[in-house]
Amino acid sequence: ENISLQASNPGQFEQDSDALWQRGAAPETIAYHGRVGINTDAPDEALVVCGNATVMGRVMHPSDSRAKQNIREVDTNEQLRRITQMRLVEYDYKPEFASVMGIKDT
Repeated sequence: ENISLQASNPGQFEQDSDALWQRGAAPETIAYHGRVGINTDAPDEALVVCGNATVMGRVMHPSDSRAKQNIREVDTNEQLRRITQMRLVEYDYKPEFASVMGIKDT
């Protein structure tokens, strides 16, 4: 059975008491007004997943033209010049971090 999970923005519904799971307004949904952690007991965001996540669908982000104003073309030559000034790096994960996070290719 499929369910959807809704979480509030951190701090939006701060309470002194423990937050509770509730049946959501839409069918087959549940709501929790607090922070949710998967494989962690100390989430510092609305949802923290420590480990891999598989998404069957899209990860939605409110970044489309309906949320913006003063949209204009940029000078691509200027943008490329700015990119060449960026510091680009390669790295390897530290073995102790990789082992805790289940990362095999460091």
